[in-house]
Order: sequence, then structure tokens, then C-alpha cells
Amino acid sequence: MPEPDLPVVTQRTIEANGLRFRVAEAGAGPLALLLHGFPESWYSWRHQLTALAGAGYRAAAPDMRGYGASDAPPDVADYDIEHLVGDAAGLVEALGEQQAVVVGHDWGAIIAWQCALLRPDRFRAVAGLSVPYTGRPPVRPLETWKRRFGENFFYILYFQPPGVAEAEFDPDPRRILRRLYRSPGSEAAAPPAITDPKMSAGGWAGRMPEPKALPPWLSEADLDYYVEQFRRSGFRGPLSYYRNFDRNWELTPQLAGAKVEQPAMFLAGEHDAVIVRGGIMGAGDDLEERMREAVPGLRAITLVPGAGHWVQQERPHEVNAALIDFLRSLDHDARAAGTGRRAV
Repeated sequence: MPEPDLPVVTQRTIEANGLRFRVAEAGAGPLALLLHGFPESWYSWRHQLTALAGAGYRAAAPDMRGYGASDAPPDVADYDIEHLVGDAAGLVEALGEQQAVVVGHDWGAIIAWQCALLRPDRFRAVAGLSVPYTGRPPVRPLETWKRRFGENFFYILYFQPPGVAEAEFDPDPRRILRRLYRSPGSEAAAPPAITDPKMSAGGWAGRMPEPKALPPWLSEADLDYYVEQFRRSGFRGPLSYYRNFDRNWELTPQLAGAKVEQPAMFLAGEHDAVIVRGGIMGAGDDLEERMREAVPGLRAITLVPGAGHWVQQERPHEVNAALIDFLRSLDHDARAAGTGRRAV
């Protein structure tokens, strides 16, 4: 029996918010804008692009600024949240649409939540993967992490001095990517080379075990593609997102107490280090309570059993089903509201 035809993914360069972006697209219908995280690429959404297109939606996944074939402005401040939300809103307009559902993973989720808060005119709904929204913190993020980790290594603090992490990652992107792109419980070929918890003991890659093999969701060809993208772009732009945590907090005092009112969903792997007890973003057993307080429009929280941080690549079928159910619920809302047509 022949395989069904899959929607074709095309790529083109689009100008938005004063920059050029490579955008991968598939399908026709209401727009879903897919924002990737660190250290990734439009390619992280390869399974979602075709699935959403096959379900009757238009899916578009850019290389975010600083990544792959998109422009990489030189200054750290060029990667603050005003620029990043401006990119997303500009891409919706450049794609010929008035509104979109914004879907983000990792850093893309941080941006997606802020898109919903800062540009509700452009973003009618939001889906966050891996990183939840629990409200604007009362103090600067770096202050919290410095208190929590002290002199011990924490990757976000390691990323702060310009040039340090670049000097580790740029010469050999495969070394860091191969260690990061792993599944929970992956078998190690060698233990971490650095066991001293102090920041002064060294960089990030040496603190992670050398994996024995790639996880089943990532082929050698997939890894080769990612490696080539970072050989092309380097890590300066991607790391600059992290160097704006405090600046982003300072730029958005108006978001103190602000809530995401649009329809929303959250999805993560149950073993994602961001959300486990004591996780990176401070989420834990009270995740749902905190999210529902900050996101009144939250319709679903889905934790995918057995999955880790790279959930849309690890478990594409579950992620695709959840996203399509969410998008269809928005269509149902539009019909119920008496529009007689699908929302755009």
C-alpha cells in the first residue's frame, strides 16, 4: 500500500522587523508560528510542520535571530525581549496574516508567553513547550540564580560573560550538541570529565557524560544538520538571549501582575529539567496552580511520560496530537461564537 503524500516543507527568506529570516513553511489555513529554543533551529519543528499542515493549518518555523541562515545582529541588546517579540509580530505580518497562534519551545516558549502579553493584537492563542509561564518574578532573574547557586556551576550564569561560552562551543559544535541532545536515562560511554561543582572548575560540555549513542529520535544526519547550522552562525547570537534576562525584566515593569488571557496550553516531557522539582525555572509540584493563576486562559497541561527536554522531537506523535487538538478547539470557539468560519 503506498504511503500517503506528505505536505511539502519549503524554505524562503523573509524580511521582518528590520532583519532577514529563513522560514520553513508548510500547509494552508490559520497560521501557527513555531519558535525554537536553544541551541536549535527551524529543523526542531520538522515533525510538526508536516503534521499541522496535514491537519489543515499553515505552519511557519523561522530560524530565530542569531541562528542558522537568519541575520545575527552584533550587540547583546539586540536580543532583548522587545526585539524578539517584535520579530515574531513582524513575521506574522510579513507572512501576510493579521494574527497567529504562537507555539514556542524552550527559549521560544519564553518568547511565546511574552508575545501573548505584549502583542495580544497579533497573537490570539499560545502554546508553550518546556518552559511554563508563572508570572513576572519580583526580583531580577540573575539575582535569584546567583543566590541559589553561589559559586557552583549553573549554565545560565556561565553564559553571562561575552566570549567565554563561545570559546568553548564555537570550535566544536558537535561536542556540546551531542551531549545536550540526549534522552532521559541515556547510557554513557564515559562519565563527566569535570566533577567539581564550582564554576571555576571549567565549562559545560565536560560536566556532561559522553553519550554512548545518539537517542532514537536523532539520526546522525539530523545531528550533522544542527552542527552545520552552528558552524555557520556560531553561538554568540544564541547566547545573547541569556545575557538579556535581567534587561528583559527591567524593560517590562508593566507586566507585574499581568496575566495571559488568551487560550493557552502547556506541554513538557515529565523528565524535563525545567519543570521537575527544583527545576531550572523553579517549577515543581505546584506547577499547575502557579500556571493557572498567571494564565487564566490555560486549557491543558500535558506532561508526556518518559520524555525529556526535546519533547517535540522525542515524542512527535503525542506533541502533534496535543497541538492539533488545541488548534481545533480554537476553530470550535470561532464557530460557537457565530462567525461561521475558522479564525485566522
